[in-house]
Amino acid sequence: MDYSYNAQNPQVIQAQPMAAHTVVVQQPMQRPPMRDWNFGLFECCDDMKICLCGTFCGWCLACQVAGDMGESMCVPCCVPYPVLVMRTKWRAENNIEGSIMKDCLIDSFCGACGLCQLAREVKQATAPGNNYKM
Repeated sequence: MDYSYNAQNPQVIQAQPMAAHTVVVQQPMQRPPMRDWNFGLFECCDDMKICLCGTFCGWCLACQVAGDMGESMCVPCCVPYPVLVMRTKWRAENNIEGSIMKDCLIDSFCGACGLCQLAREVKQATAPGNNYKM
């Protein structure tokens, strides 16, 4: 259709020319139900290797856990409150019940136990045969 103006024979434009629009409709995704941690906060002695590493070399364990979570192993050295940050990330990604406040209290008063709990969760999820995707 020609939209140029002709004074001798004006055309009446009945509709604006329209560009083709693509509309993408995506249904909201339903989140899986919230779950508890697979390991209790004070069950750290059930895995002695993680328990001893968390107790005597927490920074080494934190670096290992950060790497296993797909983060830089420098996170524990460069980010304030690394256990709090990593626990909160893990909870959010894995639909684990809890809150930032609870993570903060665990980091403040039971830091080694919180780190060991997180380490056991990550170890279980990333073990060969599990379908965990980072």
